[in-house]
Amino acid sequence: MHLGRDRVIAANEADGFIIDPGPASCLDTLLSAVDGEPRGLLLTHIHLDHAGASGALVRRFPKLRVWVHSVGAPHLVDPTKLLESAGRLYGDDLERLWGEVAPVPPESIVALEGGEEVEGFRVAHTPGHATHHVCYLRQSSGDAFVGDVAGVRIPPERYTLMPTPPPDIDLEAWERSLDLVAGWQPVRLRLTHFGSAEAAEAQLERARAELGWMADLAQQGDRQAFLRTLDAQIDSEAGGELGARFRQAAPADQLWLGVERYWRKRRP
Repeated sequence: MHLGRDRVIAANEADGFIIDPGPASCLDTLLSAVDGEPRGLLLTHIHLDHAGASGALVRRFPKLRVWVHSVGAPHLVDPTKLLESAGRLYGDDLERLWGEVAPVPPESIVALEGGEEVEGFRVAHTPGHATHHVCYLRQSSGDAFVGDVAGVRIPPERYTLMPTPPPDIDLEAWERSLDLVAGWQPVRLRLTHFGSAEAAEAQLERARAELGWMADLAQQGDRQAFLRTLDAQIDSEAGGELGARFRQAAPADQLWLGVERYWRKRRP
């Protein structure tokens, strides 16, 4: 229930662990669904829609441990730069969208590199959307908790939109991350935006195809054409209230900024 809409942001739970608790603006909804004290937080990355509530949760449950990639860890301890970067994207809407972003005490953080096994979860470093993105495979069930790697897909539609906000988009790395998750042969994918994709291989292929399509569209360098074409695609595949959920989870202007920056960095 982000800003009054369901199916925009998911916080997943497995064996008492919360994977991506979401923003503090959704904290009451999360706490109403949690039975007792969580065993820990597993963060795919530190973007506010995925991890913004982490500090508030540790303040409420002081024994809570937070697993996050080592590159993201310092920005949980001191979110100043994270908030500055987010402020350039969201401006005056920052607090309304995400709520409080409280710091996480350093002693609560467990830094990851990828390749670890944590409490029954395999960890893989999966950059592309963010340099510090990781995915988790719950070995007992075959569920892969993939953050933003496999895109935005709002049930009941299969249409997939790739979240490409600045500043870390790396298309080649993202392709490799899709290969890595596919190599796990997961039973299903758990998407932060939104829910469960039971046909994991098909969802990964949809994500790969959409990422390539968006990259080619942005490479032309025409912002208005990119926004116009993407809006038309969303309206065609998921109009009305469903389309509004896609746009809330992945605003088109931010998608342009991320892929445009990717191509600009590669120009002579």
